[in-house]
Amino acid sequence: MPRSRLTVAFLTALLSGGSVLTVALAQQNPTQPPAQGSTTPPNTAADDGETTPTPADASADPPEAQAEQSSLTLVRRSEKDGKDRQIVIVKSGTSDVTGVFAICSPQDGEPEDAPNIAVFSETGAGGVQITIDKNVIRVPLAVVTQLPPKEGQEGSDGRVEASAGTARFLDEPPAGKTDRLSRCAVEATPKPAPDTVIVTQGRTELKGQKLVYDSSDGVARIDGPVTFKRSSDKDPLTGKSDRIEVSVDDEKTTLVGSVELKSDGGRTSRAARVEYDDTRNVARLYGTPEQPAESVKGGDTLRAGVIVYDLDRNEVYAEKAEGGTITGEFIDSEEGSGAATPAAPTTPTRP
Repeated sequence: MPRSRLTVAFLTALLSGGSVLTVALAQQNPTQPPAQGSTTPPNTAADDGETTPTPADASADPPEAQAEQSSLTLVRRSEKDGKDRQIVIVKSGTSDVTGVFAICSPQDGEPEDAPNIAVFSETGAGGVQITIDKNVIRVPLAVVTQLPPKEGQEGSDGRVEASAGTARFLDEPPAGKTDRLSRCAVEATPKPAPDTVIVTQGRTELKGQKLVYDSSDGVARIDGPVTFKRSSDKDPLTGKSDRIEVSVDDEKTTLVGSVELKSDGGRTSRAARVEYDDTRNVARLYGTPEQPAESVKGGDTLRAGVIVYDLDRNEVYAEKAEGGTITGEFIDSEEGSGAATPAAPTTPTRP
């Protein structure tokens, strides 16, 4: 298919008795209308692609306004409050050179209600973007299993596995392989590596190496080591943890395992886990007997079952957990900050 400016074309390939849907964005003269969908044999899908078109006049907007993107949305209905929450996966690139997008439906011999499997890959700077609650997560590769919708529900939940890696279309299904993607002539090669799963929440950026979300509990887990930084003109923050957990039902992001936060203003805080909310400028540190919540600045040390950290003010407040204690060492000198108190206030508000 000739390439020029801004035309979207569908390529649908029927493979091994089933189907894989591949979509490509071709560049074409903006005065020409979008091409219509076409069906091609398995070995002729040279423009294996990435984008889901929207009905629009290709000449109405400038090219940058018409960049099409492939996307898929999982819908989770919470058992706690009955609300639907979305997990959106988008391939940011619009070139079939830097990545692929494919949806592989059930094949011959599989139940009709078997899940679809989608592959997103993008080596460009935008990567594959996964939006979960307040978090926008950027990865090179995501494999998404979409379950059939439950009765009376629009949309459906599923599973996401994301990491560094690549994907490609094969000329034909590999002999002897019976897994779904092989039967659809699609190959996905995950290569988890540190700092390749990038999570952005407000001014905070966290990096890990592999994400797995599963509908069984509605939690996205990002394996570490996790590195952390929060930009601020007043007091930037850096840190680390073993992993990140994002609960879709509870709409909470938690740093888990040997969490450490360090501010440029000289505060170091540690805990077993930290519930983190950049949009409210608050982190809640939870300790365990083995790893108590602790915050130190200069000569001041505060330990408690729960410590509330006002991120913008670089101040901490203690809450006594049930059965727990509050202890501290506070030095009345220039080194001490005077900003640690064993009170039990409400959650800090934005300054």
